[in-house]
Amino acid sequence: MTRIISPSMLSADFGNLERDTQMIDRSEAQWVHIDVMDGVFVPNISFGFPVMKPIRKATNKVLDVHLMIVEPEKYVRRFVEAGSDYVTFHYEATECIDKCIDEIHSAGAKAGISIKPATPASVLKDILPKVELVLVMSVEPGFGGKSFMPNSLDKVRELKALREQMGLDFIIEIDGGISAKNAGEVFDAGVDAVVAGSAVFGAPDPEAEIVKILNA
Repeated sequence: MTRIISPSMLSADFGNLERDTQMIDRSEAQWVHIDVMDGVFVPNISFGFPVMKPIRKATNKVLDVHLMIVEPEKYVRRFVEAGSDYVTFHYEATECIDKCIDEIHSAGAKAGISIKPATPASVLKDILPKVELVLVMSVEPGFGGKSFMPNSLDKVRELKALREQMGLDFIIEIDGGISAKNAGEVFDAGVDAVVAGSAVFGAPDPEAEIVKILNA
């Protein structure tokens, strides 16, 4: 199984986004994670379309965009047009799930769906054949630096079993509290891609920390 790490730009130095994106571009990381928050779905506000452009310009790596916004169906196409390779929206944030997925696909990107800690993985069963990625939140979304919730791995195992039963190949991603200390356990549970923010950008040598997480 290929292990993927997607360093989260939410933990980067906002005054030096180009520098930090170029660091990821040099590193062993395969993806760049961009958290988009609206202050409504989660109690924080982060990046929007203008910030996407310099990040896209600074790297050729996969842009993994996580929308924590209400009514994502209004915006998913614009995020694809701004350079996203994957656009992931929240199950809890919209009643237009099929429309979001269709908009992302028709714009030329891959679609992902995310669930918060209180949402069971079972709600996604009928959606799984339509998406390329499922993102399990292992902290309450909104801010970086929170502690990992170990019971999130039960959802990962459930999603892995469903993927095998249904003959699907979507990527299982996890976001929240991931570091070299727990990445091995997380990958062993069935995760394909980990999002790591504070652990990477808070390390003395972020590039070396990326390697440590991948090899945990």
